[in-house]
Amino acid sequence: MTKSAAANIRPIHDRDANVLYQHGTLAQLVPGLLEGTTTIGELLTHGDTGIGTGEGLDGELIILDGVAYKIGQSGVAEILPDDFTVPFANVHRAAFQYQCERNDIGLEDLNEKIVEANGRANTFFAVIVRGTFSFIKTRAVIKQQAPYPTLEEVADQQAMFLGHDVKGTMLGYFSPIMFNGAAVAGFHEHFLADDRSIGGHVLDAVLERGDILSQVFDTLVQHLPVDNPEYRSHDFSNDQIAEAIAKAE
Repeated sequence: MTKSAAANIRPIHDRDANVLYQHGTLAQLVPGLLEGTTTIGELLTHGDTGIGTGEGLDGELIILDGVAYKIGQSGVAEILPDDFTVPFANVHRAAFQYQCERNDIGLEDLNEKIVEANGRANTFFAVIVRGTFSFIKTRAVIKQQAPYPTLEEVADQQAMFLGHDVKGTMLGYFSPIMFNGAAVAGFHEHFLADDRSIGGHVLDAVLERGDILSQVFDTLVQHLPVDNPEYRSHDFSNDQIAEAIAKAE
């Protein structure tokens, strides 16, 4: 195990290390319920690591070591203030356990091996990959204005970014298929370069060499935006949730 990997492992008895906290659901983004209903400051009381998106799909968010970053249309990361609002996010308290080192492997094969190694296709877990990516392709959805369009309507309104020989961190969450809609079934991964020059939602990647660490959760805390009138009154029965999520992701 490398020194850098060891530095990112925390004792598994850390407070709430087995809890994944999620604000909102991915399904609510499908009909365009994109209003920010919690803040970065509130999220950070529930975890120091996570991913999400801003109000109006304002950028791709990644939280590492208690610092929240947004990757917007420029592709360059910026640190977010505590009052920045979000409609959807996952956070947890990092207590990653070293899993293995991988070399010269594509994203699909990497994710398959991570699931196999964990043997937990019906379990929520987080994975973090720190290393050098010979290729990385990310995206950031362009910020929308109210009244908000549906998720499918904005699926093609995104900025794409390509990087080569980039050192950075890929953080993702794996959700069981039975929870599709509440979250993304399978992996949902975001990236941040060490120099913050590129980041966003990961579409494709080739890991040249990196350390893989994982953290399993036995508890999902689902926080719903019940104070938001549009959320309370919306009828989801006619929304094509699974299809819209598959297209957007």
